[in-house]
Amino acid sequence: MSRPVVTAQPAETVALAAQRMREHKVGSVVVTDHDDRAIGILTERDMIRLAAAGSDASSAKVSEWMTADPDTIGPDMEARAAFASLAERGYRHIPVVDDGGGSAAARKLVGIVSMRDLMRVAMIQPADAQAHEMPKGLEGVVVADTTVGDVRGLEGFYHYRQYNAVDLAKSRPIEDVWQLMFEGRLPTTLAEREAFAAKIRPRRAIPPAVLEVLPAIASAGDVFVPLDALRTAVSQYGAALGFRPSHDIDGETLGDNAMSTCAVVPTLICALWRLRRGLEPVAPRDDLSYAANYLYMMQGAVPTPEHAAAVEKYLISTVDHGFNASTFTARVITSTGADLGAAVVGAIGALSGPLHGGAPSRALQMLDEIGTPERAEPWLRAAVERGDRLMGFGHRVYKTDDPRSLMLREVADSLGGDKMELARHIEATAVKVLDELKPGRRLYTNVEFYAGIVMDRCGIPRELFTPTFAASRVIGWCAHILEQAADNRLIRPSAQYVGPPPPEPVPPISV
Repeated sequence: MSRPVVTAQPAETVALAAQRMREHKVGSVVVTDHDDRAIGILTERDMIRLAAAGSDASSAKVSEWMTADPDTIGPDMEARAAFASLAERGYRHIPVVDDGGGSAAARKLVGIVSMRDLMRVAMIQPADAQAHEMPKGLEGVVVADTTVGDVRGLEGFYHYRQYNAVDLAKSRPIEDVWQLMFEGRLPTTLAEREAFAAKIRPRRAIPPAVLEVLPAIASAGDVFVPLDALRTAVSQYGAALGFRPSHDIDGETLGDNAMSTCAVVPTLICALWRLRRGLEPVAPRDDLSYAANYLYMMQGAVPTPEHAAAVEKYLISTVDHGFNASTFTARVITSTGADLGAAVVGAIGALSGPLHGGAPSRALQMLDEIGTPERAEPWLRAAVERGDRLMGFGHRVYKTDDPRSLMLREVADSLGGDKMELARHIEATAVKVLDELKPGRRLYTNVEFYAGIVMDRCGIPRELFTPTFAASRVIGWCAHILEQAADNRLIRPSAQYVGPPPPEPVPPISV
């Protein structure tokens, strides 16, 4: 455990407590009374709640925003048991109290344990003493610190560097969010916004050395798989620009690599798709925004403002989403010191899996199969009874409404169309059928359900749904790559061997 503990008094302002957290570089303060008894805890999560509510930290009291009567552990608890307690409850910090020999009223604060403390302990424990406690897929296991963003699954909330991601999608262009992800701050003036956008424009163009090999990449294979083509093109792009291992270059150079890669990915996607269809690539235009340019390079015509705005909201909403499979892949590759191109190519490979990035088109396919409102209930009932997965429903993290889905439902509503009416009916019917057949297991629509409707309405072909996701998520990947490289340690977990006990004699070969 850590001590002395950074504490606050209930009557103090949240701003004062936050300043204390920054000074001591901790993620929480324990709220104590005058007898040093732990009566509450105030964490970074509470700060985000306060900001989301629009409250003023300089006047809000700690007592108003703390978690009162927090769960605690005793100083004699084993580290493994403490780890299990934090992981089970989703905590990152838990106060350590001396109960005064059994008196619940004592609760005298003697220390605090964080996930960081326990991960430090775990690093010096034999792997076989802890591996059996690790959940499959590392679900719920904290593997790194990050300032890029976070997903609050139980709260139905996620943020980019403390700003509500949905609010950003509704109020800012993607270039502003890009600057936030790379530089840690939003532009505060139009001149600052324009300066960052000016860095992007010249990097949208595909270098000649890459452009000349794109026809061969686009025509490879009997079936066009856009993400396969994209990862080949990104690998070629990194080689053409001479990307070097992140271990051997400074942060400024790596940041330049990241800026160029994020700028060119939408251009590569559109060029590859058009070449495969026998069309000439469309060069980007400096007078168009990121989303408008993407649709223009794809379709060969300037999109309507409504379509550009709708796609931009989708792109912003998918820039980052915690330590998902592709983001974690990018960080693992970066931890080896590999170049940025290799990390992005690996992330694209992870995204190509249907369990990660392939659901928008599958959700739309479900709508097509259902076809009409009167077919919804029998189709969904049969699917649930078979145990089929309902595409566009449920999420690994969210246990309530996916905030991205709620926003994109509004966007789809504004765009209108027959598919939107059918989608609304299917959503309501699915909830009713699940309540009946799987009581207590309600599934909410996720981002893919309405994303497919929005992209379809804006003229994006289904085979480009997941690449469009990549066109925004590459910004999040690169933000994580920069963060990993800045304070790097090779990611090298252990595995628990479950095969036959060794050693087994090597058998001779029969003659």
